[in-house]
Amino acid sequence: MKTDIDIHTHDHFSFDLWLTLIKSHPEFKTKRVELFSSFFDVKKPIEEVAKTVKYYDDLCNNINEVIGGNVDTFEIYLLILNALNVDIKQLSQTNLNEFYQKSEDLFLEYKPVVIFNELHNFFDEIKNHGKTISILSNTGFIKGKTMRKFLLNENLDQYIDFHIYSDEIKCSKPNPLVFQEVKNLVKNKDLELEKILHIGDNPIADYKGAKDFGFSAHLLKHQI
Repeated sequence: MKTDIDIHTHDHFSFDLWLTLIKSHPEFKTKRVELFSSFFDVKKPIEEVAKTVKYYDDLCNNINEVIGGNVDTFEIYLLILNALNVDIKQLSQTNLNEFYQKSEDLFLEYKPVVIFNELHNFFDEIKNHGKTISILSNTGFIKGKTMRKFLLNENLDQYIDFHIYSDEIKCSKPNPLVFQEVKNLVKNKDLELEKILHIGDNPIADYKGAKDFGFSAHLLKHQI
């Protein structure tokens, strides 16, 4: 595989997901906006719904990175709906759960595209050297439980020793608690921090966050 990631000098490999290993299906976000608009009976033009969804997706992602916490998926839904003049007091947890299930079904139908070339071969090579792999991903609209289903469907889960998602641990990269969780879950408890390599596309959340904690870090740039 053509990569400048050195698998020989590190013993554990922590991978970000979005824009590192995968990117959204080209039709998924449009389909999700249509579903969002119809499910919650939004009375605004679809273009305005799309703009509002993107605004709060970006905002909550930025908040997560600055504060180091995790804005819940359902909180993001409610912020969007409130901005679109939907009476959120009329909604219930059941409504939100039902929409999430429909959204997950849509996500797995219009599944993400793997952008990391020859990913199975690369994971094979790492595992054949007796090394370990984990996923470390901030989440927003798509929860960790859904990402696990996707990775299982793609036959990638077999390589992954453990998963860490911000919605499950209630904190987000670059919070050092996230990287501490990686250290806690690595099989070799005596492993030196610099022997753990975190790979991601975000200069702050992935690269600086990992380096500040003491891990090695690799900033990945795809031609996408």
